[in-house]
Amino acid sequence: MNQVQTNPADFRALGLIEPVLTALNEAGYEVPTPIQAQSIPPLIAGQDLLGQAQTGTGKTAAFALPLLSRLDLSRKDTQILVLAPTRELAIQVAEAFQTYARHLPDFHVMPIYGGQAYSVQLRQLRRGAQVVVGTPGRVMDHMRRGTLNVEGLTALVLDEADEMLRMGFIDDVEWVLEQTPESCQLALFSATMPDVIRRVARKHLKSPQEVRIAAATTTANTIRQRYWRVSGLHKLDALTRLLEHEDFEAMLVFVRTKTETVEIAEKLTARGYAAEALNGDIPQKLRERTVDRLKRAQVDIVVATDVAARGLDVDRISHVVNYDIPHDTESYVHRIGRTGRAGRKGEAILFVAPREQRMLQAIERATRQPIEPMHMPSARDVNERRIDRFKQTITDTLVGEDLSFFQNLVTEYVQEHDADPQEIAAALAHMAQGDSPLLLDERSAPAAPRAIEREREQGGHRDRDAAPRRAPRGARGGEDTGMQSYRVNVGQVHGLKPGNLVGAIANEAGLDNQHIGRINIGPECSTVDLPADLPRELLQHLKQVWVCGQRLNLAPADGREELGGSGGGFRDRRGPGGPGGKPPRSAGPRKPAGRAGKPGMDRPGKPRRRGM
Repeated sequence: MNQVQTNPADFRALGLIEPVLTALNEAGYEVPTPIQAQSIPPLIAGQDLLGQAQTGTGKTAAFALPLLSRLDLSRKDTQILVLAPTRELAIQVAEAFQTYARHLPDFHVMPIYGGQAYSVQLRQLRRGAQVVVGTPGRVMDHMRRGTLNVEGLTALVLDEADEMLRMGFIDDVEWVLEQTPESCQLALFSATMPDVIRRVARKHLKSPQEVRIAAATTTANTIRQRYWRVSGLHKLDALTRLLEHEDFEAMLVFVRTKTETVEIAEKLTARGYAAEALNGDIPQKLRERTVDRLKRAQVDIVVATDVAARGLDVDRISHVVNYDIPHDTESYVHRIGRTGRAGRKGEAILFVAPREQRMLQAIERATRQPIEPMHMPSARDVNERRIDRFKQTITDTLVGEDLSFFQNLVTEYVQEHDADPQEIAAALAHMAQGDSPLLLDERSAPAAPRAIEREREQGGHRDRDAAPRRAPRGARGGEDTGMQSYRVNVGQVHGLKPGNLVGAIANEAGLDNQHIGRINIGPECSTVDLPADLPRELLQHLKQVWVCGQRLNLAPADGREELGGSGGGFRDRRGPGGPGGKPPRSAGPRKPAGRAGKPGMDRPGKPRRRGM
């Protein structure tokens, strides 16, 4: 069995095609993980592969990248089939394929799973998809119906085979394997290798290359690990609030791309922090200068990519923030190892979007340590810390500075103007603060932080993956207190279920399910109630989100047109007759979409068997 060797310097050495390499660079991938370095060459060469690796080691890229590099884009039929145990993993793998193939013309990938309407899947399968990612039961069902043709299949991947065994899918998996062409390349990945999985591999894989990747090492017990649920659109606000609330000496902020290092460092500098960027494009002399400034406390925050921070050893680093969750668990271990060194205490904080829950669980398994949730500090918490720091600055100045000259000036001013010394001190404090207000306005906090603050007042943290709960309702649509009704261009004919809409909005907007109100599903369009104070940028983003194969095109349900500027400003374009039309019929209580199950039909007769 292959052992892990030294990784190639970059992905270019592995033989991937140029469009895939370009997409990798844009996504922030810099150096292959061990599973990628070991798996990509044999898969590009067309060999079967048996890989043992934990979730979070980068195995999706390990099979997606080489298979995309061998794809025949002139064909529209299905060439690659990936079997995954759960709907969530199927969607995640399909999204990864789409990311890596963004520069491949006329490329189509499609996830198929239980809980999604057949009409949607049938329509997309008729259009053609070179890559299909699905759960075993639904894939088998489409194959029986003749709606998924595997005659032109060139590669089949079993992802998390042991999990499919645990969930009772192994018979379905074997049936699918029996229907594949003799020439089809097979790759099987599993975290463990129980006897049943070994038997499947011996039966179906032809002289496979074997790769075994050891789990990542544990992290130092001097590092306290926490995670914070926050979506992409609110990350910078979350980071700023974190900086306000945490007592840190120096902080290392990890992002995925070189562009992000510069953008975030510039935004932090504009907000008054001593921040600099560190990435692979920065010349070595400038990099050394940045590290030296960090050591000498002339810089407090460095925003870096994985490669740029490799070997960085600065005792001052008290906090490591994973602004972007890493692609694999090994990178996470290396990242947070920049703090808590030589027995010192360290803090590691991970920003996690709702759809990144699986990677969070993988990191916990790999590090063998639980990562505790943290709550967003409220505006009130931040204000208390600002006041404390302001008072401490006064104390430090009183103790550490020679104030005799200024005492004489103040004494003269009191005598000349018969002024109250406390009022003079207040005026000087106001002058010192400048144009920037000392306190946050607790009534105008950003939408996502305010929602979380309300949540804390109601009893603490709520998991976004929990079942959705209805928001308090008034009569209809935007009549709920603080809610606005929006129309979306997706409905019953597209197979829309309430859970589809709730999941998409919760993931993309960073809203908790409880802050998504009434949903009315109509034949071709629907309405959903959202907080009325959502920022304009977020509304614009939600317009572009796709659900059930349709772009939402979110717009106010009452027919008003969005204005420029921030906030939820709209102008009425209805005219005297009003918006017209009736509101879509209610779909009844919302339920979360269910997990894929096995098809409820008899198994076909004895299948033909593949040769050994």
